[in-house]
Amino acid sequence: MEAAIVFLPLLGAIIAGFFGKVLRDLGAQVITCLFIVIAAILSWIVFFRVTGSGTSETITLFTWVASGDFVFDWALRIDSLTAVMLIVVTTVSAVVHIYSIGYMHHDPAVPRFFAYLSFFTFAMLTLVTADNLVQMFFGWEGVGVASYLLIGFWFHKPSACAAAIKAFIVNRVGDFGFALGIFAVFVLTGSVQLDTIFAAIPSLTETTLVFLGMEFDAITIVALLLFMGAMGKSAQLGLHTWLPDAMEGPTPVSALIHAATMVTAGVFMVCRLSPIFEYSDVALAVVTIVGASTAFFAATIGLTQTDIKRVIAYSTCSQLGYMFFAAGVSAYPAAMFHLTTHAFFKALLFLGAGSVIHAMSDEQDMRRMGGLAKMIPLTYAFMWIGSLALMGFGIPGTSIGFAGFHSKDIVLEAAYGAHTAIGQYAFWLGLIAAFMTAFYSGRLLFMTFHGDPRCDEKTFAHVHESPAIMWAPLVILVLGSLFAGAFFYGGFVGHDMNAFWGDSILILEQHQALENAHHVPFWVKASPLVVGILGLGLSYLIYCKSPATAPKLATSLGGVYRFSLNKWYFDELYDAIFVKPAFALGRVFWKRGDQGTIDHFGPDGVSGATVKVSKGASLLQTGYVYHYAFAMLIGVVAFVSWYVIAG
Repeated sequence: MEAAIVFLPLLGAIIAGFFGKVLRDLGAQVITCLFIVIAAILSWIVFFRVTGSGTSETITLFTWVASGDFVFDWALRIDSLTAVMLIVVTTVSAVVHIYSIGYMHHDPAVPRFFAYLSFFTFAMLTLVTADNLVQMFFGWEGVGVASYLLIGFWFHKPSACAAAIKAFIVNRVGDFGFALGIFAVFVLTGSVQLDTIFAAIPSLTETTLVFLGMEFDAITIVALLLFMGAMGKSAQLGLHTWLPDAMEGPTPVSALIHAATMVTAGVFMVCRLSPIFEYSDVALAVVTIVGASTAFFAATIGLTQTDIKRVIAYSTCSQLGYMFFAAGVSAYPAAMFHLTTHAFFKALLFLGAGSVIHAMSDEQDMRRMGGLAKMIPLTYAFMWIGSLALMGFGIPGTSIGFAGFHSKDIVLEAAYGAHTAIGQYAFWLGLIAAFMTAFYSGRLLFMTFHGDPRCDEKTFAHVHESPAIMWAPLVILVLGSLFAGAFFYGGFVGHDMNAFWGDSILILEQHQALENAHHVPFWVKASPLVVGILGLGLSYLIYCKSPATAPKLATSLGGVYRFSLNKWYFDELYDAIFVKPAFALGRVFWKRGDQGTIDHFGPDGVSGATVKVSKGASLLQTGYVYHYAFAMLIGVVAFVSWYVIAG
């Protein structure tokens, strides 16, 4: 059953990719969707079986590499952590596949699109079921390739090609760290198999690695290198620049890759490798600081963006920050809890945004929307549900609330419950980010659906609700956004937590943040709701009650507004530091190295000399006999002279 879950999407991708012309659009859609739905159903069966019994197993499919002592299998590690990721990946993927039937029906390359989607799902499932670091890295790079293909799916658009290349290159930076981390783990433990590594780590707490003549704690170095990979894949501060540009891909791609699955791979990896991270307080502190800073940073940018998909993209970046600082304070179950609920409501928001774009004839700028609530009421309702789940609305101290209320609150409470300076840093930045999240979510809703229409009459006249094939699958995400938090709370972070997770996550006894989270003061529990109401209320006043206030605020804030609008100038900074010098260096190698040296003295030089010699020789070919006779005479004189002189 487990092998079927992993390989059914691959089979669908192969069939759609190689036989797409024969099957045509409908055949490719039916086969890929059917296989993904079957995988999703099997995943839920595995989830209830594994989490209900607390058991885990490793299913060996075949020996993959055997080279001396370097031996490992292709095996499926099935435990609670894997089971959670299976339902997240396959459920969201199934919804996106079905939704795409309606969204992509006009596209001329439908089989290719569905093949890419299914290939991505296979790579992601390979990653989350990996029993060793090499297999995990295989899936890790597989989702990187798939994201490159999907972001650049409309390759006739230069912006899409540039976004795909940017995503690929930025992720290579993080993946370089991940690869070095794997090498370091093998050097220290002699294995890449997870159980062997986890068993060896406690004995390495005093081990050091020498680099550039300096000694460093071995576990800290390993954890930081591995986290570098997570930063790239999960778009954390510094390696985040690829995520908003990735919105150039079709909207279903944004929902599948950049909301619910691929970008959460880094969070999963840190939780999976908790037996490594738990033994390095320095690494955990770095994870916490980076996560909290990302949550705050991305939220500040979401305040001013005008592209509806980019607002949601920066929201994703911010929420990933929450997951990481939860893991950084050793509240890994809370990180996975927020990962799971976030998958439902963020996929709902992206696909809802896709319905808006579909209704608006491919318009994505919120400044050209408005007044859509009555025209597309179903999409309007879905967007409100997703936004309220994102904002985390609920009644503190009860089980009443949207999915994000349960998961985001426990993350903030765990940060506060860590009782450390870094935990406080994460709590307060997370709380400020919650206020900004509510504000920009309200801003998105009010600019898109309320007020007077700001588009032209022709576009507004064609606004219509999406077909059933697009909105019907979203009901699953709506149910998840409404009830997943209350449904999963007890097992993920509540009284059944230990039995639920079993041995899939390690938390050392001295790390009590998650336990303390259940005993924080009431004001800590209530504060996310308070700031959420304030943020939503403020956006209502500015964008509904007094729309003229927004441009006045933008003008009065001046540089602060431009700083946010231009995304803290990270792209410009990287362009100045890395891109332009790289182009300049490449130009030097091209002009002076390749053309000026290699070509000049090599192929071009030889061919040029040959041309010159041949031209000189051609001057001797006059066609007159007396010229040739004279040349022969000169030759005879020269020969006789040499003979006489030489004796």
